[in-house]
Amino acid sequence: MLNLIPKEEKKKIIKGFYYRLVVLFFITIGFITLIAVVLILPSHFLSSVKNNIITAKLEEQKRKPMPLPDQETLAVIKDLNAKLSLIEQEANDDFTVSKNAISAIILKKIPSVKITSFTYDNSASVNGKIGIEGTAPSREVLLLFRKALENDANFEQVDLPISNFIKGQNIQFYLSLIPRLNDDLVGQAK
Repeated sequence: MLNLIPKEEKKKIIKGFYYRLVVLFFITIGFITLIAVVLILPSHFLSSVKNNIITAKLEEQKRKPMPLPDQETLAVIKDLNAKLSLIEQEANDDFTVSKNAISAIILKKIPSVKITSFTYDNSASVNGKIGIEGTAPSREVLLLFRKALENDANFEQVDLPISNFIKGQNIQFYLSLIPRLNDDLVGQAK
């Protein structure tokens, strides 16, 4: 088959084809955008109307004066406040012994001793029981730490199991302490 179309005409035909393709692409994009706008408009208007209604109701409620509570409601509020203050006071007093004891332990801690955790068991005795886990660089340092805690007036008893002395260096230890209650705290614990 012979090609009778000159090269310049071929270029014009190809150029015209690309122009038509670009125009078709933009028409398709415009059509899709038009459909999307038509589909979104109802929900936009609906949400706009709902927003206006809610705003009007809120403004109306702001203009109305607050009704005064009756005597029964005031009595219930007063009772709840009394109960809440009692619960808050009890919660604040619950850990007084453990806070004081942990503060004393931290003050007596030797710098090379690393404490990794504290445990406090309130059910162990009247005073409770504090457990300390940590690491000490040597047996001597661990014994010095135990002696410092034994000499402290905040503790009745300091137990350091002999199994903590198996290793000579980098000792993982566990100490259990029973704190001494002050006279004003004894009444709270009972």
